[in-house]
Amino acid sequence: MPADIPFGFGPPGGDVPDPNDPRQMQQFLSQLQQLFATPGGGPVNWDLARQLAQAHLTGGGPAAAQFPVGFAMPGAPMPAPEAAADAPKPVGDPPVTAVERAAVIEALRLADLWLEPESALPSGVRSTTAWSRGEWLNQTLPIWKKLCDPVAARMVSAMTELVPEEMRAQMGPMTSMVASLGGALLGGQLGTALGSLAAEVLSAGDIGLPLGPAGTAALVPANIAEYGKGLEIPDDQVRLYVALREAAHQRLFGHVPWLRGHVFAAVEAYAAGIHVDREAIEEAMSRIDPSTLGSDPQELVLEGIFTPEDTPQQRAALARLETALALVEGWVCHVVDRAAGDRLPDVVRLSEAFRRRRAAGGPAEQTFAALVGLELRPRRLREATALWNALTEHRGISGRDALWGHPDLLPDEEAFADPDLFARTQLDLGDLGFSEEFGKDDETGKDES
Repeated sequence: MPADIPFGFGPPGGDVPDPNDPRQMQQFLSQLQQLFATPGGGPVNWDLARQLAQAHLTGGGPAAAQFPVGFAMPGAPMPAPEAAADAPKPVGDPPVTAVERAAVIEALRLADLWLEPESALPSGVRSTTAWSRGEWLNQTLPIWKKLCDPVAARMVSAMTELVPEEMRAQMGPMTSMVASLGGALLGGQLGTALGSLAAEVLSAGDIGLPLGPAGTAALVPANIAEYGKGLEIPDDQVRLYVALREAAHQRLFGHVPWLRGHVFAAVEAYAAGIHVDREAIEEAMSRIDPSTLGSDPQELVLEGIFTPEDTPQQRAALARLETALALVEGWVCHVVDRAAGDRLPDVVRLSEAFRRRRAAGGPAEQTFAALVGLELRPRRLREATALWNALTEHRGISGRDALWGHPDLLPDEEAFADPDLFARTQLDLGDLGFSEEFGKDDETGKDES
């Protein structure tokens, strides 16, 4: 890489705008400004991320004309005329029909009713809706910003540090352009990952995090129908089981006020220990040609640049994150299976299929982990489900759910090893003031009044 060209930027084939042509120069500067823009001032170009995610669903996306004339990385081949024909086809984003919307709303209403005797936490559903894949993307984007910006900031910082220290003073304002380039690359990274997730998630809370607006229970009918094809189970049962899971997530995050911050803090603590591979960034940047991003968004994929650091602090952060995700998902699995028990003929098959799906992560979740560096899988899901089963058996529904009253009451990793021992441990929750808050009988789960 030539030492006098930062990051190896260069014009492909010497094709540069004519400095004596005002029109070409104006076009070049305008397009360069678009490339380096990071709306909102954060580390990620989220506008680009949204466009690329939508392109994964419907095609289109950022047009090649948006990028500067003659702007390319060394080693990047010039786009071939037939390149667009070889590009992966969009997965589609069918609109929600009136019939689908009505079925979703009815499923969520019935699911919330079935959960009532199985949870000491009241309903957290304030509104119900059905989302298309694109609507899921737009509705959850604010939370993805909160989750991903810490990791993105580390990458942008690493890119800035690639510039030799003695050159930084000479570059002046160009240093901020380097950071903006990182925002564009991260926008492409996240756009690719979120586009894959949008084509796979089944509901707002499907991956165990409160991604949608608070109190809004939402299902994605197109993805539920696609997922149900491989189960050989009636569509209405699959939809109702997904609705039960969504309504259970809403109860938990709607009535445990500290839980949202607790889970996000665990994600952020883990993200803080993610190592950014500078060599991988340099290698990836050397093969990206911004002039072809409109026809091939995959060029923005920078695989392998994030790796967890193997330190005691990072291992502890990972353990906290996995425990938090497992406790949330385990509780949801437990109460949903109890609620569906005698009502859904295929509940056993559904339960096992969803447990495997959440424990292993679907293809999109694996893509997200590879591209963004965050694994959001509850690895100890079976142990967590067994723990909530034991707590219900020994303490009743109210005693079980009272543990959500404070983060210090939640089971830790040691409790996973012996659920019965933890559940039998004598703890007078009434002395801690939680019995009145949840107000239900330990054995039946119904209001004492």
